[in-house]
Amino acid sequence: MGAFVFAGDKTAVSVSGREYKTDDHIIEPNDIITIDLSPQNNCIWGDYARTLILENGRIVKDPEQIQNDEWRNGLKMEAYLHEAMLGFVNENTTFEELFYYINDQIKSQGYVNLDFLGNLGHSIVKDKKHRIYIEKGNTQKLTAVEAFTFEPHISLSGSLYGFKKENIYGFNGGVLIEL
Repeated sequence: MGAFVFAGDKTAVSVSGREYKTDDHIIEPNDIITIDLSPQNNCIWGDYARTLILENGRIVKDPEQIQNDEWRNGLKMEAYLHEAMLGFVNENTTFEELFYYINDQIKSQGYVNLDFLGNLGHSIVKDKKHRIYIEKGNTQKLTAVEAFTFEPHISLSGSLYGFKKENIYGFNGGVLIEL
């Protein structure tokens, strides 16, 4: 299974798999960690990413309990973006429309999109070469694919820290749901 692990100020780094190098960062008792997994089974890709917060040597499960304001607010912003996406998308929404809507949400809250390609997710397909992205210029409807990831990688403008939450979504009976 492919995995990226970033900690501390490296959580704001966005690179392709070919460019990823493991960092020598030693995890601190109070630290921020992003884990991005790419499991594959019988040529079918999955995707899952989370930013985790460690305080006093323990993972803080409830974002409201996080002491560091920036880290707490970053995780809350990620949750907000997923909720906003679910509220915005319908059967006629295109990848490009979702791209512009979410980037507007990101900017309006003082955050920036960190993705090295600028996209916010991609279709889940058997062959990685056939992926399509939540990006400018992609006018295909979200319903054109069986499932897609939504994975905004964000940071406050000028911050050292990045945040990421990735889930897979698809339509069921005309309604977008988390798979």
